[in-house]
Amino acid sequence: MLTVADLEVNVLEFRHRSFQFERLVERADGPCAVFSRTETESERQLRPRLIHLALAVPQGWIVLDPESDLLRVGRDGRPPKVADATAEEIASEPSEFDEQGVRWRRAPVGPTSYVYAPVELAPSWLAPSGLAELGFRPGPDDRA
Repeated sequence: MLTVADLEVNVLEFRHRSFQFERLVERADGPCAVFSRTETESERQLRPRLIHLALAVPQGWIVLDPESDLLRVGRDGRPPKVADATAEEIASEPSEFDEQGVRWRRAPVGPTSYVYAPVELAPSWLAPSGLAELGFRPGPDDRA
């Protein structure tokens, strides 16, 4: 399992975006790493908003891909095969999808914030109490 120091100095590639390590949360079901990024909602809009994205993933599922020098989600301890594609705008992205061998759910945590979590963990992680435990507190500034 990668250490916090490993997570802090590397970026995690997810949905063809780079996420920075934010924090480690000790949960009853094991340690969870939270990664985040901020991006512009859409360059095509007259006044695009900033969108805050977070990724919650069990710490044991994170692996360092030696070929790309990026962190990836590898449930079995090995870097997954990543298909060539481009990042989608959040508005056109489905709320459930497969990525790096895991089924994911994207859920809003505020008007401009979203969190990704594995579908199998989503019932507890994306419930209001689970979001609070992971450090998400919606409000005027709804960032994680």
